[in-house]
Amino acid sequence: MFKKILIANRGEIACRVIKTARKMGIQTVAVYSDADRNALHVSMADEAIHIGPPPANQSYIVIDKIMEAIKQSGAEAVHPGYGFLSERMDFAAALEAAGVVFIGPPSRAIEAMGDKITSKKLAKEAGVSTVPGYMGLIADADEAVKISNEIGYPVMIKASAGGGGKGMRIAWSEAEVKEGFESSKNEAANSFGDDRIFIEKFVTQPRHIEIQVLADTHGNCVYLHERECSIQRRNQKVIEEAPSPFLDEATRKAMGEQACALAKAVGYASAGTVEFIVDGQKNFYFLEMNTRLQVEHPVTELITGIDLVEQMIRVAAGEKLPFQQSDLKINGWAMESRLYAEDPYRNFLPSIGRLTRYRPPVESVTPTSVVRNDTGVYEGGEISMYYDPMIAKLCTWAPTRDAAIEEMRLALDTFEVEGIGHNLPFVGAVMDHPRFVKGDITTAFIAEEYPDGFQGAVLDEPTLRRVAAAAAAMNRVAEIRRTRISGTMNNHERHVGVDWVVALQGESYHVSIAADREGSTVSFSDGSSLRVTSDWTPGQALASLMVDGRPLVMKVGKVPMGFRLRLRGADLKVHVRTPRQAELALLMPEKLPPDTSKYLLCPMPGLVVKINVAEGDEVQEGQALATVEAMKMENILRAERRGTVKKIAAAPGASLRVDDVIMEFE
Repeated sequence: MFKKILIANRGEIACRVIKTARKMGIQTVAVYSDADRNALHVSMADEAIHIGPPPANQSYIVIDKIMEAIKQSGAEAVHPGYGFLSERMDFAAALEAAGVVFIGPPSRAIEAMGDKITSKKLAKEAGVSTVPGYMGLIADADEAVKISNEIGYPVMIKASAGGGGKGMRIAWSEAEVKEGFESSKNEAANSFGDDRIFIEKFVTQPRHIEIQVLADTHGNCVYLHERECSIQRRNQKVIEEAPSPFLDEATRKAMGEQACALAKAVGYASAGTVEFIVDGQKNFYFLEMNTRLQVEHPVTELITGIDLVEQMIRVAAGEKLPFQQSDLKINGWAMESRLYAEDPYRNFLPSIGRLTRYRPPVESVTPTSVVRNDTGVYEGGEISMYYDPMIAKLCTWAPTRDAAIEEMRLALDTFEVEGIGHNLPFVGAVMDHPRFVKGDITTAFIAEEYPDGFQGAVLDEPTLRRVAAAAAAMNRVAEIRRTRISGTMNNHERHVGVDWVVALQGESYHVSIAADREGSTVSFSDGSSLRVTSDWTPGQALASLMVDGRPLVMKVGKVPMGFRLRLRGADLKVHVRTPRQAELALLMPEKLPPDTSKYLLCPMPGLVVKINVAEGDEVQEGQALATVEAMKMENILRAERRGTVKKIAAAPGASLRVDDVIMEFE
């Protein structure tokens, strides 16, 4: 077994590999850029080596710099994680030439499967069902339009060397093909150093289901069942689960056997994932093979009990797989929510800055539940504009799907993140969505259920009542503290009333509180009541309560005469007033937000790549105005209505903050 390995990556996946290596008694070497000097993976590793400036193309994906770090550290093997150099055949070949073990597949398998065009041809030759498309190289946008017209719309434009949703666009018309082709090429060149593009038919109402395979160098290959990855936005996965709520055993077996057949056909060894698109009739089509560890691998580990990173290391060291296909059973259900530094209220645009608060739920393992959080950040750390915006992967396990979802709900409500925009509210809302709960999902779920973007979850009546009861009980605790403080100062105590009006989400509840040593009974005007118990005290940012015998977890902030409460994807201003205060509050005018309709504001921190118009130009609704790049993604900003450009305030190359003015309209 290896004594020392180098992790050619950063962030949560580098931390993940370090944990398993430490468990195996293997020393680890981290590499880091200027931006990652104080990163978590650097402090976790046994040693760390600096490799250059922040941009990945000047540090993490420069093969010569990684090779120099290997030489300097004396590492015997390299784990590439995912992204960066993980699927670069020339990197694996360079390691082989230097006598350093690559903890991944042979370079010939990466070459065969890592290129999407080549992999589809080989899959077809191996008898694997593939999606109709054009696998040749495409010279320019005009040729892309011609090919798309022959295939039939909609089409998927993809970067051949792509991954993680980079360099990928869906086009429904010739105009969208032209625009998408250029953006895909640019993103592919910036992210992977390879701007080759291919086009395939986009299957409507699809599910994205992938098979995890594991093969050794002795001819053995098994599949570790499937992962459902259909909850996506911008072609990037957001929520994954294992197994899929859609597959039956026969389809699972057929997909698994096909995935293994493909792996054997290319001489694969190590962990890999074969991705399929599955239609409503359970017909499945090969999409691609990822010749690396997947982001979502933890859900497979949770239902199989197998450490995939450990098996990758053991396979690379020449060991045989210690199990056969018949040994691999599905145990329970696992969920994964990806926490991104993206603002769901701004169409999931990237957010950067300092994590002023980062308190993940406590990881735990019991016979009936597991909470796991794979992360690469810490409170006080910076979220950089140079890398992928994923902060953490929150995973839960339980014996059933419903129980795993409930564990995830509570874990998400417990997860505290402040200082940046993040998608915790969104994934929390998805966990309560009726379609998701039923397992009735496709890759179009987000587009169909949130066509106008995410504006926060709307809580149902039973949940609202539970929150109202909790807020009333918490307000009583806060009032008692205030009376004691004022009593100490003024030598008298104010009486804390029992009648209150709780206003939230457009509803008002008239309640009365009867308190005792164990908690409070909150009675509503319709005669119903809820029992509330908690040890919450004013000032605590997280409240864990029992309401009507069931747990309720909320993030707590202070607002005048009440609280800001966040749970289940909702962000609520909850006012708790006396009946007289509530009566007077109805007379207060509503404060309106400022009018910004005459400005194009930068929706995220980023770099201006292109300005499409000039001062004096008339623009139409939907017309492209500017392109801003953030976290390796190009974002095209469009006109919301007709107008005339009065002034352009930003030029290509400018670095902008959120809400900086790009242009003004007459």
